[in-house]
Amino acid sequence: MKYKLITAVVFLLLVTSQLTAQTIINKDPEIEKMVSGVSADSLQSYIHTLVGFGTRNTLSTQTDPHRGIGAARLWVLSKFKAFAKNAGGRMTALIDTTTIQPDGRRIDVPIVLGNVVATLKGTDPNDKRIFIISGHMDNMRSNVMDRTGDAPGANDDGSGTANVLECARIMSSHSFPATIIFVAFSGEEQGLLGAQFMAEKAKKENWNIEAILNNDIMGSNNSNETNIIDNTKVRIFSEGLPAFETEKNAAYIRSMGLENDGASRQLARYIKEVGERYVEHLEIVLIYRNDRFLRGGDHTMFVQRGFTAVRICEMNENYYHQHQDVRMENGIQYGDLPEFMDFEYLRKNTGMNLSALANLAKAPARPEEVKVEVSRLTNYTVLNWKAPATGATKGYYVLVRETSSPVWQKKIFTDATSIRLPYSKDNYFFAVQAVNGIGNESLPVIPGITRR
Repeated sequence: MKYKLITAVVFLLLVTSQLTAQTIINKDPEIEKMVSGVSADSLQSYIHTLVGFGTRNTLSTQTDPHRGIGAARLWVLSKFKAFAKNAGGRMTALIDTTTIQPDGRRIDVPIVLGNVVATLKGTDPNDKRIFIISGHMDNMRSNVMDRTGDAPGANDDGSGTANVLECARIMSSHSFPATIIFVAFSGEEQGLLGAQFMAEKAKKENWNIEAILNNDIMGSNNSNETNIIDNTKVRIFSEGLPAFETEKNAAYIRSMGLENDGASRQLARYIKEVGERYVEHLEIVLIYRNDRFLRGGDHTMFVQRGFTAVRICEMNENYYHQHQDVRMENGIQYGDLPEFMDFEYLRKNTGMNLSALANLAKAPARPEEVKVEVSRLTNYTVLNWKAPATGATKGYYVLVRETSSPVWQKKIFTDATSIRLPYSKDNYFFAVQAVNGIGNESLPVIPGITRR
């Protein structure tokens, strides 16, 4: 059993501040309009331009104006700057660079690595939250060190980069209380280097990052070997036990049974709920792993440093069209070419990203000091919390699910900061979200315990 948010008409009204179970029916009209503005034609145009740079290998030329990673990142920067003209001075863009020394593995000469970053500043000066959406613009041939041969990189990761560009295009003309960062990483194929550079900077400078949506290989609808063709499902990978300070928190996680409730997994559930609310004919499949076998993504550099991050990836990968020289061999066309992509599928996946990102950035901050009372043996549950630090809050959603359920099953509204539920704290998991008058929900907060 799971709940779904169906259409934008009404909030069921409360006559008191007591617990009221209800069917939540809500779509934010502004988000709905943004999602409807996502264009498959725009996404296709971005990808054809990226492919036109010949190669975007991180080791490729940075001086040729038409070919290589240097030309590609200047073009991405130009797109961000063009979108920024719609933002009333709130959006800035730059290439954030660092010098990488040879490592004896995938870097053989010193290189200047550059992430292309656009920042849409939040409108609330007291709201320090940051939300990041990312893809990587670099790519590779069969040999990751081949910096001269053609490497289209249409899907890996032209799709993720196009998704970031399209979200930036649409969201730049809207305002959000929190800050949104759009980033096209470099150096992913060389060892997640661009993401590592940004994650280390964010950790050192204490960025208040609430969520990172990393998109990598999200625009093809079919698989090799099994020959599945399906553009109605997309995967979200999320870590279970936190990679950061696991030993420090292990006893608490084990005692509370929260092995499946880390911050990144909560983010994945959130994206599933909101994405399926706004995008028709798309099922968001939760994968309980940080990433696929034998592969890695830029989100990992953030989760390893304690940030909340997930990887969004197509449901059925075709390995003939990843990390392959373009060639015909035994009747099979190899290579990451645009003709093997489904741009309608990419449109839906981009809409899913945009809806979750916008909902997060418009929502109040999370409620604080969420606690469940455990002082007595009872068959009910009492939760208490404090109002969020920022954001206009209409009330709170209390989320309930059976301990074996992968998703939240009940959503209960209250305008109070405490609630008594007729569900045993021994049999269910709970969380609390802050919600504003339009219905934008914060990320959920799992309660700690209090013995008062």
